[in-house]
Amino acid sequence: MRWRDYRLYLAGTVIANIGLNMQTTAVAWDLYNLTGSALSLGLVGLVQVVPVFALTLPAGHVADHHDRRRVLLTAELFLGLATLSLAMVSHFQWPVWMIYACLFCSGIGRAFQSPARQSFMPQLVPREDFSNAVTWSSAGWQISSVAGPSLAGALIALAKSTTIVYVLDFCAIMFLFYAILAIKPRPFVGKSAAMSMESLVAGTKFVWKTKIVLAAITLDLFAVLFGAAIALLPIYAKDILNVGKVGFGWMRAAPAIGALVMGLYIARRPPMKSAGKALLWAVAGFGAATIVFGFSRWYWLSLLMLMLTGVFDNISVVIRHTLVQMMTPDEMRGRVSAVNSLFIGLSNELGDFESGFAAWYFITSLGMGTERGATAAVVTGGIGTLIVVIATAAIWPEVRRFGALPGGSR
Repeated sequence: MRWRDYRLYLAGTVIANIGLNMQTTAVAWDLYNLTGSALSLGLVGLVQVVPVFALTLPAGHVADHHDRRRVLLTAELFLGLATLSLAMVSHFQWPVWMIYACLFCSGIGRAFQSPARQSFMPQLVPREDFSNAVTWSSAGWQISSVAGPSLAGALIALAKSTTIVYVLDFCAIMFLFYAILAIKPRPFVGKSAAMSMESLVAGTKFVWKTKIVLAAITLDLFAVLFGAAIALLPIYAKDILNVGKVGFGWMRAAPAIGALVMGLYIARRPPMKSAGKALLWAVAGFGAATIVFGFSRWYWLSLLMLMLTGVFDNISVVIRHTLVQMMTPDEMRGRVSAVNSLFIGLSNELGDFESGFAAWYFITSLGMGTERGATAAVVTGGIGTLIVVIATAAIWPEVRRFGALPGGSR
């Protein structure tokens, strides 16, 4: 926090992420109210993962061969336009397919934003402070994840519309745009180069050779893919726990509350000495908490389990992000960050689709009904997460043996 440009970056990203979490909450509530379908919630992830899958590797090349600050500014403008479009769809009550079209465009912007943001942050602080910067950035994300859903739930309840949520999200994106604009430009030390297959796959080759990085991001990919209960929260809030819009907002915020508490705790602690074991236990805890949430019919127990998923996820995020950035040469950070972003995008967005599709299949094809079908989807996902942890520990024993994080500091 001693570094001015990092403070600007952190403030901008916290505000922008509050807006993003408000938007995500509003979209989920809109779609479930308009369609009443679990599959419609899963499609949110699918339409966003398609552009991420198609464009993330080219975006990594762009981040390594062009000024990352300019790439970020361009991506934020594109995201702002997509958000304004959502506001228009909501205000004029245009067809549901237009919500998905806006989310697809948002996915395009995020495909370029993510590798540029991840590779830009190491330029803002010295190497010895980077692990601590990751921890504070993670805590900032959790603050936004608490504030965003709870604010969105309250605003939707008061305004009886989601339009105001999308307008505020646009304002938040513009705040980040001007924060990045205020950061002192760094001299661009890379070389512009034509995009080639060799350049596109360079990040993939690096990750494949660096087994500990490969194991960490693969573990995150499949754990979140199976354990993404968050996509089904509108069903739990409306049809299972019966807590309404405000209760739904707090359920969306609960994982972030847990993650924020853990992030602030980690930020004041020395670097982890057994990061590999901590990573495995954290993901296992995430799966176990997901299973208990799936079975819970008591609102406060459900909130507690959602908070625990955030606690365990925060540990995983800090370890994984520090490993990826500190073990990668600066000239390749954009492309390696692109691979990491691709894994994250696949896990988050496809995880939402998997949860929505599984719930839809259990509810309709197997005739289990809304409550039992949603429960089956969440619980089987949590079990899948535990299986992934066991498989990762067996396939990559170096994860269990991995010690302190590189470049870590208090």
